[in-house]
Amino acid sequence: MSVNIVAFGNERDGFSEDNQQPSLIWSYLRRSALISRIDSSLSASHVGNPVFTEYQACVFGNVRLVVHDCPVWDIFDSDWYTSRSLIGGADIIVIKYSVNDKTSFQELKDGYVPMIKKALNHCSVPVIISAIGARKNGVSCTCPLCTSDRRSCVTTSEGVQLAKELGATYLELHTLSDFYVQKYFGGVLEYFMIQTLNQKSSEKMKKRKKMQKCHRVQPPQLEQPEKMPILKGEASHYDADLHNLLCCCQCADVAFYPEDLSTVVEAHKIILCSVSHLFMLLFEVKSPADIRDASIVRTAQSLFAVQAGDALPPAPRGIPPCVPPVRVVVKDSVFCSCLPDILHFIYSGAFQWERLEEDIKKKLKDPEKTEHVLEKVKCILKTPGKLNTVKDCRSHQIKRLYNTSLRLFFNTPVLADVIFKIQGATVPAHRAVLVARCEVMAAMFNGNYLEANSVLVPVYGVSKDTFLSFLEYLYTDSCCPASILQAMSLLICAEMYQVMRLQHICELYIITQLQSMPSRELASTSLSIVSLLKKAKFHNSDCLSTWLLHFIATNYLIFSQKPDFQDLSVEERNFVEMHRWPSNLYLKQLADYRNYVHSQKCHCTVM
Repeated sequence: MSVNIVAFGNERDGFSEDNQQPSLIWSYLRRSALISRIDSSLSASHVGNPVFTEYQACVFGNVRLVVHDCPVWDIFDSDWYTSRSLIGGADIIVIKYSVNDKTSFQELKDGYVPMIKKALNHCSVPVIISAIGARKNGVSCTCPLCTSDRRSCVTTSEGVQLAKELGATYLELHTLSDFYVQKYFGGVLEYFMIQTLNQKSSEKMKKRKKMQKCHRVQPPQLEQPEKMPILKGEASHYDADLHNLLCCCQCADVAFYPEDLSTVVEAHKIILCSVSHLFMLLFEVKSPADIRDASIVRTAQSLFAVQAGDALPPAPRGIPPCVPPVRVVVKDSVFCSCLPDILHFIYSGAFQWERLEEDIKKKLKDPEKTEHVLEKVKCILKTPGKLNTVKDCRSHQIKRLYNTSLRLFFNTPVLADVIFKIQGATVPAHRAVLVARCEVMAAMFNGNYLEANSVLVPVYGVSKDTFLSFLEYLYTDSCCPASILQAMSLLICAEMYQVMRLQHICELYIITQLQSMPSRELASTSLSIVSLLKKAKFHNSDCLSTWLLHFIATNYLIFSQKPDFQDLSVEERNFVEMHRWPSNLYLKQLADYRNYVHSQKCHCTVM
């Protein structure tokens, strides 16, 4: 390892009579205790002119030191090739000038510093600028602001500015004594030599490691598994289903009449009672003692009257013979004229209040009557025991009034008009909800089927718990399976009754649960993924079956060891083998690499 130093410039001023004064570089080499075996020779430039002295020595024991001392700047003018090669091969650059030779300093600054900067070309080579000599006026100028000898001498501020241009270290050596040469200049130079040696050693180590890495057999790179298919959820249409129930009036069991019995508006007790305690009181789901709110009781009595069936004309349509309708007379004619709009508001989820306001305003065209009807609606939606102080009732406020739901009537005999018999047990339900939420049941209860006029309906092919979970979804638009197997059973039930959104929810639940299982649990679980795959295919769950095939392929090393892996069809086995992770190629490369590592260990020698 070696250190190359290039020194430019003359430390003697042009008017000095002592031309035999030793140079800065020679003084350092001769006096430093770290330097040994010094050889010097006068070297010529590329064009044959002897313009620099070359010193060769040893530093720090066995490190080769090569110094080129160029006292004449003309080398940049006469031989640019040599000067450029010297700078290009330099580890450290030293620039010297005499503080008493202002003319030479100006030439250096204006003519040669730009050339040095161009030759360095953004290289991180340390540069030392040495200002040598005592200024002729006898006072050493060390103040950057001193201008007493600015005309004849190079000031400190000028030297510092030059160092800034080159990004160099600036030194002032008043004499070439032992202190200035060895301690001051030598200390800085030796610091940069140590830094250079450290950098070269680091680069050599990196190069060696790179060479070793190139010649060494590399371990195989494990590719990423294929991306799993993405299942998109289906948006809820719960409110739309209930609103459509009002429009088609299937299974209607309430008929509203004005006092003159001129028109009829049909509805469903289960929907009305899920929204309002007033309707619960009206249809005897709750008693006045249960309500405990006199305003609701007064509004019910003043607004509605339930009549016997014989006193009113027969219902026009939509009511099965086995469920006689409840006939309700609306005493308030203005409210009765707006009742279709109010029912649309209730069946839409009771949150489109602005739309209800606009519809009533257009119909009545009377602000007082409009306010009267809206206050009645607010009282219908009122929660018992709470003051209805809403002055400007908006959508988010109506949502707070709509604090009950169909969940209250799930699996209860209250208002039930159908009973499912399953596994020896009975489950009460409401035709209106079933018809609104399930097309298969809508056809079953409204077509030419036995169930259309039967109260007791048997159910086959599913367990009681699964069917209850299915009904809970129809009532609440949500479900929470307890396990993957229960989710699969619910998926099968959803496919049987063609409730596609519930089927998608079960698919997402199964996928989420499988993805969250760590590899150790997958290896030890008794759950058969292949069995899930067969069921998903049989029940037309294409998204889930495709995802399960990818899941088996991605965890090939786990599932290929299970007995049920052999139950895969030829087509399924081919798909898994094609998309398996890790691939056969990777496993072969890994085996070859392990054999190589083992052979290297067997033939290892101690260095």
